[in-house]
Amino acid sequence: MKIRWTARSVRVRLDDLEVAALISGQMLQARLDWPGGGWRVVLDPQAVGVSGEGTTLTVGLRGELAYLADPQTEGVGLIGPPRVDVEKDYRPEHL
Repeated sequence: MKIRWTARSVRVRLDDLEVAALISGQMLQARLDWPGGGWRVVLDPQAVGVSGEGTTLTVGLRGELAYLADPQTEGVGLIGPPRVDVEKDYRPEHL
């Protein structure tokens, strides 16, 4: 999982194995820890919407998985705040 954030949005890029894990019901997370704090993004295939608590941003994908699974779709966008774009980032060897 690759994550990029700006002042108003978060962009998450997933490979094919991560998308498959979400479709099978697995929760994905990425975290960055430092002394005294940290930050975590959770992609939850069972939850709905974007929510934040403390240092954790949870992105609920329950209503978006069918779109994410569609080979014709590059990704999905969820209104936050913040706005979260979840995109497929398949390298040529994964196609």
